[in-house]
Amino acid sequence: MKQGLFTLGLSVALSIMAGCRSQQEGWKLVWEENFDQEDHFDEASWSKIPRGKSDWNNYMSDFDSCYTMRDGNLVLRGLVNYSLPADTAPFITGGVYTKGKVGFSDGRLDIRAKLYGATGAWPAFWLLPENEGWPNGGEIDIMERLNNDTIAYQTVHSAYTYTLGIKDNPKQGGIGFINRDDYNVYSVEMYQDSLVFFINETRTFAYPRIETDKEGQFPFTDKKFYLLLDMQLGGSWVGAVDSSDLPVEMEIDWVRFWVFPGCGKCLFR
Repeated sequence: MKQGLFTLGLSVALSIMAGCRSQQEGWKLVWEENFDQEDHFDEASWSKIPRGKSDWNNYMSDFDSCYTMRDGNLVLRGLVNYSLPADTAPFITGGVYTKGKVGFSDGRLDIRAKLYGATGAWPAFWLLPENEGWPNGGEIDIMERLNNDTIAYQTVHSAYTYTLGIKDNPKQGGIGFINRDDYNVYSVEMYQDSLVFFINETRTFAYPRIETDKEGQFPFTDKKFYLLLDMQLGGSWVGAVDSSDLPVEMEIDWVRFWVFPGCGKCLFR
């Protein structure tokens, strides 16, 4: 996921774009998840993310205590691992994705969530391509938040930004301010020529397709992306975890996907 920390100097870009909202007319809601199930999330749309070897998934667990449904929210937790003696991981975390079940392209995703803070907490909402590897297939980070920050990061990754290391032409990411004590709505609009990001309907950042002889600058069109919602703890970017701050939670109220007029195959099920 995130390869480096953006400086607060990006807030200059925020001030330029503050107050700008989506200009698209006639959005049509074609899919939503309200997490109103009583006991378990809908397995027709979501699966638990398996553990991996990267910073973002090396504590993922299917342990029930990392997941709950509460008051119309999906709750994902980060915990000290006191309960699984056969698991040597010091922490366990919950995460879900739509991989192989629901895919998105050329539309707008909105996610309403409340993030609780802890030293070393790293919740994220992001998109990966269903049928291509990283980084060539691209990655769209709708929200990443560190510790108990008042900002969230929104970023794109590709072979252009990662393999070639071109992060400033155009700018790879931006930041936006959030309300730490309440729900916030994180959004991305996916067009053929740009990705446009919002927090609470304020435009924070746009990543355009540009003319370049470098390969892989805008690998975000004409493919199916799946959505990941995950809590993670620790790693080279966020830093060490303070166990005394745990458990930590995030509450996800809903996810909505909209398409614009003329969109062909934008939702995949």
